Formats: sequence, C-alpha cells, structure tokens
Amino acid sequence: MKAKVLMVQGTASHVGKSILVAALCRIFRQDGIRVAPFKAQNMSLNSFVTPDGGEIGRAQAVQAEAAGIPPSVEMNPILLKTEADNRSQVVVMGKPLRSASATEYYQLKTILWPKVMAALDKLRSEYELVVIEGAGGPAEVNLKRDEIVNMRVARYARAPVLLVGDIERGGVFASLLGTLELLEPAERKLVKALVINKFRGDLSILEPGLKFLEERTGLPVAGVVPYFHDIHVAEEDAVALDGKRPYNTKSTSGGLDIAVLRLPHLSNFDDFDPLEKEKDVVLRYVSAADEMGHPDLIIIPGTKTTMADLDWLEQRGLARSLREEHRKGTPIVGICGGYQMLGERILDPGAVESSDPVREGLGLLPVTTTFSASKETHQVKGKVDSGRGLLLLAGGLPVEGYEIHMGATRGAHGRKPFAIRERSGRTCKRADGCLDSSGQVLGTYIHGLFHNEELRRAILKQIAGSKGRHLEPGPDFSREAEYDKLAELIRRSLNMELIYEIAGLRR
Repeated sequence: MKAKVLMVQGTASHVGKSILVAALCRIFRQDGIRVAPFKAQNMSLNSFVTPDGGEIGRAQAVQAEAAGIPPSVEMNPILLKTEADNRSQVVVMGKPLRSASATEYYQLKTILWPKVMAALDKLRSEYELVVIEGAGGPAEVNLKRDEIVNMRVARYARAPVLLVGDIERGGVFASLLGTLELLEPAERKLVKALVINKFRGDLSILEPGLKFLEERTGLPVAGVVPYFHDIHVAEEDAVALDGKRPYNTKSTSGGLDIAVLRLPHLSNFDDFDPLEKEKDVVLRYVSAADEMGHPDLIIIPGTKTTMADLDWLEQRGLARSLREEHRKGTPIVGICGGYQMLGERILDPGAVESSDPVREGLGLLPVTTTFSASKETHQVKGKVDSGRGLLLLAGGLPVEGYEIHMGATRGAHGRKPFAIRERSGRTCKRADGCLDSSGQVLGTYIHGLFHNEELRRAILKQIAGSKGRHLEPGPDFSREAEYDKLAELIRRSLNMELIYEIAGLRR
C-alpha cells in the first residue's frame, strides 16, 4: 500500500517551507507515524552526504533527522549546485550527471522526471507518510510548463497542498491570493489550506485578515506560525546569511571574534552554526578587506567554485588581509574549498573548473590540489592525530563529518592532522588535512568539523588561552532537542486536527 502524502508549497522562495516540513516530520514521528521527507529538485550549495555516499540537499538531511530516519538519495533525487558563468552541476540520485546551463537543464527534464517519480514511489512503498516540499512558488508562469517540483509532483501523487506565505516580507494576502489565482483549476483544487509564516506582533490584529482570506478563497487558514529566534535548525539557503553581522561588534568581555569569509559560492555554511551558539563567541561573515578587523580566528569555508572564489578574494583585498593576519599569527582554518585555496597551487588539467590549468593559491599550506571530474562524497569517522598548535588540546579526540569535493590535495608530508578510520561505512586507514609548521593554519576536507563538541571547544580554548583569556563553556547543543522545540511551536501554531484530516490520517 502506498504511503499517504502531504505537500508544502510556498508563494515564493525562502518563505519557510523547509523548516515547516522538518517540523511536520518531527510531529508525525512523535505521533508514531513512519514519515519521510521528499523534494524533487533542490537548488542549493548546502548539501549533505548520505550513509552510502550520495549527495542530497542539506534541508532534506535535516528533515530526515527530524523524522528519525537515515537520509537517502530518494529524498532529493535532483540537486542543482550553482557554479560560475550561470551554470549548475546537476546531481541526480546522489551522483553528478553533468554541468548545464539553464537552457540545457530544461532539455534534461524529460529524462529527469522519471527519476523523480521512481524516487517518490520508492519512499511511498517504505513509509506511512511522505511530506513533500515544493520549490520557489507554483505560480511562476514562465517556468510552469517544464517544472518538476511543484504542482506536477502534487498532481502525480494526488497530494493535498498546504500553501505557505511569508508575512515578514509584506503583501502576504496578495501573494497567497495571487498564487491561487494563477493556478490551473485542477491545481487549485489540490490546495487544501493556507499557512502564514514568520508573524510578529499581536495575533488579534491579524484576525480580520485571516477571516478575509477564508471568505475570499473558501480555504481554511491552518495556522499562523510566529517568527522565532531561539530554535536552531540548519537553514537551506545562503539567504539566511543576509542578516548576519559583518563587523566586529563583540564586547570587551574577553570573548572570541571569529570571521568567516562570505565567498560568492559559499557552501555548507551550517558548518559554523555550533560556533554561533557558543556563549563567548561572536561569529560574523565578511565580504571585504575593510570588514576584516583583527579577528581571533579566520575561517575560509567550502565553495562550489574554488578558482573563481580565489579570484574574488584577490579582487576584494581579502587575500592580502589573510596574508597580513597570518604574519601576525592569527589562526586560519580552511574547510574543503577553503583548504584548497590555502595551498601553494591548484591544478586543473581537465578544465573541471577553469580554462587555466594552473592557479597560484594563498601559499599558507605546503600542499597542491589537482582537480578531477569525479566527486568524492563520503561520511567519515576518525580522530585527531596531532597535538600541536590549534589542536594542542585536541590530540586523540574523535571527529566525524562528511566529505564533498572534486580533486585530491597532496604534499602535507608528516603534517596531516586527522586519521580517518571509517569512510562511507567501510574501515580504512587514511590521513586528512594539513597543519602548517606553526600549527596556526589548518586545512581539512571534513565538513561538520565544528559540530564535534569536544574538538570545537578544545580549539576555542586553545585560541583563548594563547591570548590569556578564559572562555565560559556554552550550553550543550542538541539537534534532537531543537527539533522537539520546533515541533512544539508548530503544534501550538497549526490546527493539527485539520492537518491530519487533510493528509487522510488518523491521530
């Protein structure tokens, strides 16, 4: 018997669909229903690796975690990762298919749609409920003919749809009504309820508008979700970084100032969420040399296009700032693409990223990266195999995370700080990363490095101690507790009896 389905679509991008799906997955799991998330097509540089080495959108991995199940490639059969020159890498069922322009991608959709149907069918054969997320909005009339992620999925699965609008942007009534007006009659019938998200203020002031919506559309408003600051669930889009501060605004209480370079193609920015939650840490994202200040730690994050973003660092004066801070002894950490940039050279003989076969790196680590067309995607487990510099207090600590990169980095003779003992579920003996002779420049391919609590606090304690400061340990961070808090908020905000009825489920 096929699982029931429930679909969450939005009036636009970034209205809160991903978070709402994660919350619903958690609620249904708490209620004893075997539930899985699904998103046919995702455009994001925030990705994750499944246990079998497939690559999917980070949002679907978060939703799976909220549902209490391992992530799988069926949950996000198509992932688009934007590159330079208006192209995207097309990842299908967890593996790269090709790089394509927008026009070329639309031509691929005839072969991609069967993949979408098969992935959804497989999930429906394994679970009791599949909560489906749309992308953007279903009323983008210029894209509707070829879309494979919104109403086409809803029609195929006969999925009842919750339509979500973001009141923080303004114009929520017009966006909800306008979206419904632009849908085809058969699509309009699939929409069963409306949800207003990110509300601030007195709900009684909004109530006349809710009554208007219900009278005008004939649809119930399933609830109003308040804007929240105190629940921490990984975001899908880099749009979430727009509100982050670029300048050093920390007090003089002795806390640490950490600057993350906001690269144009920054990927997996949730790598730094645990740092942001530390009590005595200010985390900020900088885009220009005059925003750098004098941080206690600089992080070069992952990127989809290492060479293009390395050029950007030079153009913005950030490469010069990095070298100056390095001369002063400021610790620098590079993750994935950031690690590649820290090396002496980047070789691209197959023009994987650029027509230039050789590019000079920042020269802060004695390594060279050679790009290849094949992508490495693995979950990894291991330990810290070095006890000096940034890792002085971390020797022997466990570490786990995941790799997503194209190419290999070599040359860190005797300076590899991490010993990998398990890769994609298989026992191995590999070394990862590079720690320079001073111990102050660290490069690694391990995404999720700072999610390792003992390791994160050992690094922060070492940096603070080197400056004669004392850090108060922040509260322990539990993603499970955050999902439960999110579920509690959504239970209070939505009419769950109505949601169950719409999904065709019994409590």
